[in-house]
Amino acid sequence: MKRIVIYTGNLCGYCAMAKKLLNEKNIDFDEINIHKEHNKIDEMIKLTGGRKSVPQIFYGTLHIGGCDDLYSMNSNGELDKILNKEIG
Repeated sequence: MKRIVIYTGNLCGYCAMAKKLLNEKNIDFDEINIHKEHNKIDEMIKLTGGRKSVPQIFYGTLHIGGCDDLYSMNSNGELDKILNKEIG
């Protein structure tokens, strides 16, 4: 089963907001704090195509984007669609 992975940083309000939304929706996620796991910074930048800001959110190989992208996907129903999609 695919999981949400969220790359975060220390003292990041947008990271806190993204995690709050995921928790409110009872969506399990794996958090990678790039300030605690420095070796993950290059991995995140490669996966995002060059983005260096946090949070960066993924569902499997799908790059959702940052906090604003997550909230936008939630408000237009797209987040629920991708999370509920059955993969054959």
